[in-house]
Amino acid sequence: MILAGLIFISMISLGCSGEKSTPETQVTPKLSYDETTANKSEEPGNSKPAGTYLTPDFLDAVFHEDLAETDGVMFIDTSAVSEGYVAAAGTSQSRLKFQVIFGETKYNYDLPNDGTAKIFPLQSGDGYYSFRIMENIVDSKYALAFETGADVSLLSEFEPYLRPNIYVNYTESSQCVKKCSEFAAQSDSAPEIITLVYDYVCSSVSYDYEKAAGGLDMYEPDPDATLKSGKGICLDYASLAASMLRSQGIPTKLIFGYVAPDDLYHAWNMFYTEETGWVSVEFEINEKNWNRLDLTFSANGSDSTFIGNGTNYADVYQY
Repeated sequence: MILAGLIFISMISLGCSGEKSTPETQVTPKLSYDETTANKSEEPGNSKPAGTYLTPDFLDAVFHEDLAETDGVMFIDTSAVSEGYVAAAGTSQSRLKFQVIFGETKYNYDLPNDGTAKIFPLQSGDGYYSFRIMENIVDSKYALAFETGADVSLLSEFEPYLRPNIYVNYTESSQCVKKCSEFAAQSDSAPEIITLVYDYVCSSVSYDYEKAAGGLDMYEPDPDATLKSGKGICLDYASLAASMLRSQGIPTKLIFGYVAPDDLYHAWNMFYTEETGWVSVEFEINEKNWNRLDLTFSANGSDSTFIGNGTNYADVYQY
């Protein structure tokens, strides 16, 4: 399924599989937006005054063991499903998986077997969800260990994309959150914050070719570790951007999918703002809709022989 609000973006032919085409000149595309929402220009040497953007209260995601359904070993907490997430924990000598099932849609996650709780998004909207903890029995085969379900009515469609989860893992004290709070303090609108995050990540994080050579495994990214090392692959870029933007009340999705023409398995972001007329790279978006942000390609230059027109992105999973 291709989500609405796709943008045109210049990219190098570089995916998480490690394939790459190095441009002759590395260029970081600049983000800007329409004059109606643009950053006020400043004289050299003058710092931007405090902005008028009102950051909403921080939205967390917490495992409530005392509210969880349990068999004494496995725990599934459905107490906050209206806020867009479910939490689970389990103890076993074997590997564990956690499944979130909505109709024909099924998301599978690794679940630590040492009792560590994890947060999982409810990205399929309102309706009945089934939750299962699966236990490895032999080779790649798993058996049902514990299950429950819940009828979900989200407080808003944005709830799953405003809170931390297993792939967008941050806290109010995270360094990436503190950095984005600085951006919000000098901004007048969400597009301004997005632009500052874009420029900051593009200039602070370089592509980790060695890590990319191993392929895109579904590991749990650490946004603060990415900032500290200054290196990462597509999942790291997307997790970092989502963490920063969500912390300031900007709904942001982390998307897994494929990019044509080489069907590279890749991760990127979609964000939502009420403002219009925002420009990403060279192309204008004039709809109040979800818009695409691909920091991996943007941060590593552009190749004029590989121009995306939006239809080259195939969205598969969203978190």
